[in-house]
Amino acid sequence: MNHLPVDFKVDRSNMSDTEWDLRVQLAAAYRLVDYFGWTELIYGHLTARVPGPEPHFLINPYGLNYDEITASNLVKIDVDGAVIDDTPFEINHAGFVIHSAIHMKHSEENQVVMHTHTREGMAVAGTKEGLLPISMFSTSFYKRLAYHEYEGPSLFLDERERLLESLGDKKAMILKNHGLLTVGRTVPDAFIRLHALERSCQIQVDAGAAGTLNTLSDNVASKSGADRDEFLNSNKVEAGQLEFAALMRKIDRIDPSYRD
Repeated sequence: MNHLPVDFKVDRSNMSDTEWDLRVQLAAAYRLVDYFGWTELIYGHLTARVPGPEPHFLINPYGLNYDEITASNLVKIDVDGAVIDDTPFEINHAGFVIHSAIHMKHSEENQVVMHTHTREGMAVAGTKEGLLPISMFSTSFYKRLAYHEYEGPSLFLDERERLLESLGDKKAMILKNHGLLTVGRTVPDAFIRLHALERSCQIQVDAGAAGTLNTLSDNVASKSGADRDEFLNSNKVEAGQLEFAALMRKIDRIDPSYRD
């Protein structure tokens, strides 16, 4: 059985403080995905573009559990999948295809990409109706949610352009028969959006099992989504910053090793 060096420490001698802080936040996001039970073995990915002129981004090492991810063992790669820094780890090619599609465009708004295969997310992705406006959370995505047709486990580079076309200017997307995806300017921005999308799918699956779904009207769903956005953006900090900082404190109390 292969032994992966979980405690590997990246060389920080030529690394900016900005990149290290990004690594810490992204590693925290992996631990939070594990905390919320959104993992599927070692699969799924959260990635972040490294600040600077080069199109490099951070991705999880292939083979590690999410609760083993640290700031050091995240792998830096380019949009062609080449590993940039010395590391004993490899990456999952399927994750590279989906995430590099968005990172290669280098949108200032889409610096972070998060993709999960949760039970509830995949259940909603497997329905013809998709996500329905039946809860406060789901109205945040009303008429703001992209969909991408299933083409298989995303192993081929030619799917990247179609992924980008499907996403358009949206911030969240359901990969049909596959899973969920969110993007954001920062790790907190993308994570809080993912939390809302995951919660929306959980509520829809639970409500469907409990009885007949009470779908909101177009007017109510639209107003609810706009009101929720206005409330969340009324804070004097960037989207998701307060919530994510609170969640990082929670993970620090449980296991701060993600900061290593």
